[in-house]
Amino acid sequence: MHVIGTVGLPGSGKGEAATVAREDGIPVVTMGDVVRQETADRGLDPATDHGTVAQALREENGPTAIAERSLPMIEDRLEQHDTVLVDGIRSGTEVDVFEAAFDDAFTLVSIEAPFEVRAERIDERGRDASEAEGGEGLKERDERERGFGMDDAMARSDVVVENTDSLEAFHERIRSIIGETDDVNRAQAESKS
Repeated sequence: MHVIGTVGLPGSGKGEAATVAREDGIPVVTMGDVVRQETADRGLDPATDHGTVAQALREENGPTAIAERSLPMIEDRLEQHDTVLVDGIRSGTEVDVFEAAFDDAFTLVSIEAPFEVRAERIDERGRDASEAEGGEGLKERDERERGFGMDDAMARSDVVVENTDSLEAFHERIRSIIGETDDVNRAQAESKS
């Protein structure tokens, strides 16, 4: 069993890492989906109100609320798979939740890229509402994410991936990390038998 968590500011490449995992048959639990579902349940628009609801969930239920809501989904997928990727950890307190639940079977990967690169990527993906459309600008999103404790989570990572090269190079690096955790899983299983 192994759980790989990803942390990084908006546009750093967390979604691309999740894509690689899915392509390799590894299930992905996206913490942002918990927030998007809660946003929809509250009758709000996920494109414009995602950040507000993420903040509200943490204020209403504590800083670990989203991580705790993700745990049953992770455990469910671990029943059928050796590895699960958790996309979008936002704080050191969320890291604490996953470390407590999975101990040495948890690896945190920080995905990092400069502001200008991330801004360009966000514009290209077109998923988020722009400031003109009532959404948050990247600087405001970065500030909100950092307010959750993102910098602490990134500083606690086991692996740092600088995502400034080509998409293909990034995919290869993520596959390498996934492969390394698979090797650890096999070694642990062999030592127990």
